[in-house]
Amino acid sequence: MADLASSRHQDIAGIYTGHHRWLLGWLRRRTDNADLAADLAQDTFVKMMVARRDFTLDEVRALLATIARGLMIDHFRRCALEAAFLEMLAQMPPEHLPSPEAQLLVLETLNEVDAMLAALPPKVRSAFLLSQLDGLGYAEIATRLQVSLSSVQQYMRRAFTACYRLQYGR
Repeated sequence: MADLASSRHQDIAGIYTGHHRWLLGWLRRRTDNADLAADLAQDTFVKMMVARRDFTLDEVRALLATIARGLMIDHFRRCALEAAFLEMLAQMPPEHLPSPEAQLLVLETLNEVDAMLAALPPKVRSAFLLSQLDGLGYAEIATRLQVSLSSVQQYMRRAFTACYRLQYGR
């Protein structure tokens, strides 16, 4: 077992050595930010390292690009969410502003909810948002999404299960 782990470590080290410069350039071109590209490249290799799957050397660049693209999208989505939150805070009277600690907690929670919603299939996410944000009933959601009422019920059950797992970690 130790030989397998050592072999995997050597494979990752070789991949890092052989592809880090390429990945860094790939990320720089897409982010136009050398520091962000370096952070995302490191995160990409860490994510690859902790992955519990084997890969062939033929697919390494595709795998690195896929992981990096996902991390980049997550980063920009978090930035947009943070900008919207800060804009909302800027519109509040100073006496109603939450403490910096509370602001950080709210932002962390928003990021967790955003990631949970992003992980849901599109129709499940749409049904949940139509229900929770727009206040639509299940029959209206079914009509709008052009699905059966039982499908909406299944979608909502799945979305609420995701919310429960986010809240209680189960």
